[in-house]
Amino acid sequence: MSAGGNDFIVIDNRSDQQSAISHQLSALAREVCQRKRSVGADGVLVLERSGICDVKMRVFNPDGTEVGMCGNGARCVALWAKSKIKNQKSKIEIETEAGALEAEVMDEDRVSLKMSDPKDLRLDFGLEVDGERLKVNYINTGVPHVVYFVDDLDQVDVIRLGRAIRYHPEFQPEGTNADFVKVINSNVIKIRTYERGVEDETLSCGTGAVASGIVSAKAGKSRPPVWVQTKGGDRLKVYFDISCNPIRDVYLEGDAKFICEGKIRSG
Repeated sequence: MSAGGNDFIVIDNRSDQQSAISHQLSALAREVCQRKRSVGADGVLVLERSGICDVKMRVFNPDGTEVGMCGNGARCVALWAKSKIKNQKSKIEIETEAGALEAEVMDEDRVSLKMSDPKDLRLDFGLEVDGERLKVNYINTGVPHVVYFVDDLDQVDVIRLGRAIRYHPEFQPEGTNADFVKVINSNVIKIRTYERGVEDETLSCGTGAVASGIVSAKAGKSRPPVWVQTKGGDRLKVYFDISCNPIRDVYLEGDAKFICEGKIRSG
């Protein structure tokens, strides 16, 4: 499946949670996410039974690490649930490590996701990166993000700077994602993201789009709703209640779609 430029391998493991696959998910993700050697993806979404929601989502990065949240991935899961679970309504509740999320399939290829409340917001602080003093921002939108505003997004060395920020001692031991943002106007920003666990730039990042939209608004550079143009050319809509402290009612809206279904020959 794909959403906003992120692609995922989605595995329905709701009826087989005690099988060997449940104990080998990290290794499986490392194998099947390899592009040109396997299916290739930005991550693996494993669906399990939930006692509190319609479905539980587990997220595995291509390096095998498990993370608590993926915005674009959750929107894929919502579309999957609407299509695959018998009698499932358009509104879907998804259990994640970052909390229970609410999603709505608005039509056949557009999904809105209510995110968990962001936390740990820090604005405009100094960070020494490769001998250069940068003014950056930090927020956790289910996973950690550093947001750095730039004038020329095309000229940013996303891999070099992104990796340096991702592994910076300030954010250890878990590290952080790094978002590079150019403000177009009060309602539009452009973003490029270095994703932790993928260890590369991706075409899109849902939690990064939300992080960048919120930070842009809190810094006085934009106001909700914020349209986020991704590296892959997709436009994600981020809206939230900025009058609350902390910010609440955070939504991520954009496309989601099925690409193909089949069997993986693994091992």
